[in-house]
Amino acid sequence: MVTAELAFASLFAAGFVILLAWVVTLLMLLATCQATAGEVARQEARGDHAAVRQAIADAPPAAEVEIFRTGGSVRVQVSLAARPWASWLPAVPLQAQAQVLAESG
Repeated sequence: MVTAELAFASLFAAGFVILLAWVVTLLMLLATCQATAGEVARQEARGDHAAVRQAIADAPPAAEVEIFRTGGSVRVQVSLAARPWASWLPAVPLQAQAQVLAESG
């Protein structure tokens, strides 16, 4: 009886570790999206279009980067339908935004 309980506990623990690693992967993708949004917003506010292109290229694969200029500010939104590890897993929508004041000059 103890062997069966240990087997089920081991399976549960392994499943929990896998789920935890998947969540950590999603959090890392979200942090990357936030970093991309901030970098693109700063470079767009400075008017450095080459740096904007480089920052967008550094975004996670399949991320959509949108840049909005309103008045004296720049807002960047990065959206990603994250499917870490396997394409058959359900997509988790991730979104990050950054807004900065445009630099004059």
